[in-house]
Amino acid sequence: MTGHALSILPGAASGEIIATTEPISFWGGVDPATGCVIDVHHPLAGKSLVGRILVMPGTRGSCTGSGVLLDMVLNQRAPAALVFAEPEDVVTLGALIAAEMFGKTLPVLRLTRDAFDALAQAGSARIGRDTIEAEGVLIPVHPPATTTLALTDTDKAMLAGAEGEAVAQAMRILCAMAANQGAERLIDVTQGHIDGCIYASPANLTFAEKMADMGARVRIPTTMNAISVDHGNWRTQGVPPSFGGPAQRLADAYVRMGCQPSFTCSPYLLDTAPHEGEAIAWAESNAVIYANTVLGARTAKHPDFLDLCIAMTGRAPLAGVYLDAPRQARRILDVELPEAIDDAFWPLIGWLAGKAAPDRIPLLRGLAAAKPTPENLKAVCAAFGTTSAAPMLHVEGVTPEAHRIAADADHACITRADMVAGWQVLNAGPDTVELVAIGSPHASAEECRALADALDGRRVAIPTIVTAGRAVMENMRAEGTLARLEADGVQVLPDLCWCSISEPVFPPATRALMTNSGKYAHYGPGLSGRAIRFGGLAACAEAAITGKAPHALPHWLE
Repeated sequence: MTGHALSILPGAASGEIIATTEPISFWGGVDPATGCVIDVHHPLAGKSLVGRILVMPGTRGSCTGSGVLLDMVLNQRAPAALVFAEPEDVVTLGALIAAEMFGKTLPVLRLTRDAFDALAQAGSARIGRDTIEAEGVLIPVHPPATTTLALTDTDKAMLAGAEGEAVAQAMRILCAMAANQGAERLIDVTQGHIDGCIYASPANLTFAEKMADMGARVRIPTTMNAISVDHGNWRTQGVPPSFGGPAQRLADAYVRMGCQPSFTCSPYLLDTAPHEGEAIAWAESNAVIYANTVLGARTAKHPDFLDLCIAMTGRAPLAGVYLDAPRQARRILDVELPEAIDDAFWPLIGWLAGKAAPDRIPLLRGLAAAKPTPENLKAVCAAFGTTSAAPMLHVEGVTPEAHRIAADADHACITRADMVAGWQVLNAGPDTVELVAIGSPHASAEECRALADALDGRRVAIPTIVTAGRAVMENMRAEGTLARLEADGVQVLPDLCWCSISEPVFPPATRALMTNSGKYAHYGPGLSGRAIRFGGLAACAEAAITGKAPHALPHWLE
């Protein structure tokens, strides 16, 4: 065998191998309390990862996967080792935090493709410092390639503790991740967005309060993602203190560190949205993809915890899509454009594009004639992030960097037949629904107006809940849209998002729900345990009135 392994984080492990060719998002795809895969669309659905050597190409989806992995390590529900074939940042960062701050080691390795393929076929393995041993397989383990990180005098001072132990800790983590990414230096960033404020697991709170107690403070303007409760109203909503209390403490810890209590997963809707070419440091997958794709800003898909380290130092590794070449499309997807599409077309295309380009940036061709709006592109980016690990995509004739195409880019198609098949996967639930869920990611004012127009003064017959950011809600209140929705019986909630909502705010009697979100249609079955129906805003409005999801395909797919 000519292959080898590269040690990313050292350690020894042995155990049964659980292998897959499909990446997974640890957040929304793995239950940290049990270590089982809950993504119903994944080949490993229902399987336990606890104590097993997980062999998969990489991860995809949410930046919060680092917190999920950290919680699994701290509660002895983690895999015995993580083995990848591709560069991976999210759960690697969770393992790094476990070792750096809590003294818990979890080996992380990256294998050449032939070694990866051989190990994936083995039943069990033993990982040592120098070799991986499996049935009929002996893979040498090489130490990480060393690159000299060129630090400025200010970087060196922070690393040496001149600004306190919290900043020194942040710089140690940042430099370790820069080395993992192959960066040769750090760059200044103008703003941050924190994703680790979601109470995905107790580990998120443990990390944040430990950093806050050490005196951590952000030094660049830093917004915050949606949190897991309505910050000011969770008690009156019946949320148990055992959950609401820690979730609020987590949010408050980040505010204590100087973050802005924006509490939205759509920071691109704020007045502070970055400009084309601006280097920023955002976490939250949909926000990262939108910033790179639609705004032309530059940010890696930073894992939870690294987002805070960057915000505390104002520095990020110069790697990945901060550079020009990695922003190139490496797969061209020709999309068949049906006539008379509605807004459900866009999240469906994002979801299919991610499946067609799970490990690379695609260029979508054939969509310019449909003149996608910012809301349409928001839906594309959010759904794309559930099925692809790429931090951006391009849309020919629409997005600002669609001219960036790699010379060796390959080609594929998304056909009407693909759309029908995808529609059926996302509509596995029954026709009768007990809940309509809008706002994953947080709804824009335009989406709220469209829902109000679709309801047209009719009162909803089943719970209909919209999640939106505080700034958007203030604008809707001023223009009267909020009053229109509330008069129709729609509940509009700030701060939390569908991907972090819990009972009893999530109506417990729900057996099936309908959503216009491709992101929630993908994650919802695993997160909520309910069946899902998916469709456009007009179809969601009709379901809210009748309690019935459309039985037939949308007219543009018939």
